[in-house]
Amino acid sequence: MVKSRQSLAQGLSASIAQKFIADPESVQASQTVLIQQIQLPKQQPRRYFDPDKQAQLVKSVKEHGILEPLLVRPSGSNYELVAGERRYRAAQEVGLQEIPVVIRDFDDRQALQVALIENLQREDLNPVEETEGILDLLAIELRRSREDIASILHRANHAKNRGQELEENVFLQLQTIESVLAGIGRFTAESFRTSRLPLLNLPSGILQALREGKIEFTKARAIARVKDEEQRSQLLQQAISKNLSLNEIKAVIKELTQEPELTPEKVMAQRWSEIGKRLQRSKALGDRKKKDRITKLLDEPDKLTADDE
Repeated sequence: MVKSRQSLAQGLSASIAQKFIADPESVQASQTVLIQQIQLPKQQPRRYFDPDKQAQLVKSVKEHGILEPLLVRPSGSNYELVAGERRYRAAQEVGLQEIPVVIRDFDDRQALQVALIENLQREDLNPVEETEGILDLLAIELRRSREDIASILHRANHAKNRGQELEENVFLQLQTIESVLAGIGRFTAESFRTSRLPLLNLPSGILQALREGKIEFTKARAIARVKDEEQRSQLLQQAISKNLSLNEIKAVIKELTQEPELTPEKVMAQRWSEIGKRLQRSKALGDRKKKDRITKLLDEPDKLTADDE
């Protein structure tokens, strides 16, 4: 895992990623700026911060200060944060007045790209953040939307299954996707399509639990199969609070989806219903002898049940 993420910057075709990570000497030496001069970007790749890990970082900053400079870019007379939001938040909580930064003159596209790359290199990255980060990185590389990236992957698979050739523009876009994914070192275009794109269609509650690291991907995917929203929500909370294993979750799901045992009365009613449907399709009623016999047979249950009404 660590090795594959270390290869991320080297494998990406984006020159800005290669320049920043592979050639640190080209970066200006760090300097200190007032923390109030730094503002957060409008578009931030990272959405969830684990409270326990953040508390550990705050403790470290109290004892040792900020050991690794934040990456910022000029924004008027101030600076916009590009990478290092956890350290920025910890410095605010500790009450630091000044923090070390490295200043780079990135444009909007480069800033977001570097922020995404830094986020994807984290060892504690959860599947939701990783999937969204990769989609955003691909979207920047191709200058398309997340939805467009998913569409390209689905079109490529559709063409392959039908033995059709891809349109040239789709083929070239697919090549770029494959190149970026090869740099990340964990997916092919097809494995990303089948194993990660469906993740973003999970119910919102399950997605949030995944994003916050409360439940593993395999467990979340199993719970998502429960159709009833209330049952699904209850099972999710139970799985989190009791740390249920995947097998235990599957056992609960089996109980929830198990057909209730039919009473003899319901079995008989179902049989009559099925016979009625077969009679509507049967040619037996066109045969006079069979029709008369069926009529006589129906008279008996008709008499037996008439007194119950």
